[in-house]
Amino acid sequence: MLKKKAFFFIFIFQIILQSTALSKEVNIFTSRHYESDIKLYEIFRKNTGIKVNIISGEAKALEKRIIEEGKSSKADVFITVDAGALGSAHDKGIFQEIKSKTLETSIPKNFRTSHWVGITKRARVIYYNPEKVTSEDLKNLSYEDLSSEKWKNRIAIRPSSNIYNISLVSSIIENQGVEKTEIWLKGFVKNFSREPMGDDRAQILAVAAKEADIAVANSYYIAIMLSGEKGEEQKKAAKKVKVHFPNQNNRGTHMNISGAGILKNAPNKENARKFIEFLLSKEAQQHIVNNTYEYPMIKGVKLNPLIEQFGSEFKQDMTTKVDSYFKNQSKALEIMKISGWR
Repeated sequence: MLKKKAFFFIFIFQIILQSTALSKEVNIFTSRHYESDIKLYEIFRKNTGIKVNIISGEAKALEKRIIEEGKSSKADVFITVDAGALGSAHDKGIFQEIKSKTLETSIPKNFRTSHWVGITKRARVIYYNPEKVTSEDLKNLSYEDLSSEKWKNRIAIRPSSNIYNISLVSSIIENQGVEKTEIWLKGFVKNFSREPMGDDRAQILAVAAKEADIAVANSYYIAIMLSGEKGEEQKKAAKKVKVHFPNQNNRGTHMNISGAGILKNAPNKENARKFIEFLLSKEAQQHIVNNTYEYPMIKGVKLNPLIEQFGSEFKQDMTTKVDSYFKNQSKALEIMKISGWR
């Protein structure tokens, strides 16, 4: 009898230990690819005692895995680098509502929803060669102006399949409507200096090499190149290029986000909430900005000097809700294809 009781208590003790161990971890599925993020997660572990387990991959692959695993999924938090991708995940019902006053008060309304929130911001800007483009050319220049014949054979940009371009067009649909955006796209595509190819850095390199006069690409790429981490040749090329923030006389420059949501079947829901709240703390935001050259989501965080030199007080689009990027995504893809954007 005593042996049975002893076995029973040992069994219960093991369950308690397993439960405690489980409550001291959080499982992150992320499409962000920065080594500095791993260092940031280690800071979270030291601060809280909660271990961070990481699964990295492309957003669509991670989304598919989460859906297929269903209730057996160990994933707590899904992080990705585009509002449209977050909208896709939410549309498939994999997120649960986030209840956090901390997040509600620290994140602007247009960069969050009830089920996912922005962590960092990135601007989609115009890069230009100052030898080919004058200050008069840039005066009040907007995305919409890029369909003008003035820019014929002068623009470099990635293929239409790129998610950042899809979200940009989705935001224009939100502001201009489908019909006007379709007309704009037809003119815009006619102004390409070459077949769309390569990543965002390739567009900056094209401007530096005078293969294009201007390019549309995300803000942080110029800082990556200037840092030297991609080699001296790219650093030299980046020094030949300058940055213009479009739409300063109306809604402001298009902003996209990295963002996160707590998964519906998260086994560590409270740890997930604590983790996301940590990412929006001043300590974490400063770490991210210092290492990835993105723009902070909260106030009071100093920009990395490599990105600050291009301007820190530009007008950001704070009226267009980023959840509209997914809402308009299918229509954006349709009219991009019709326009001939390859």
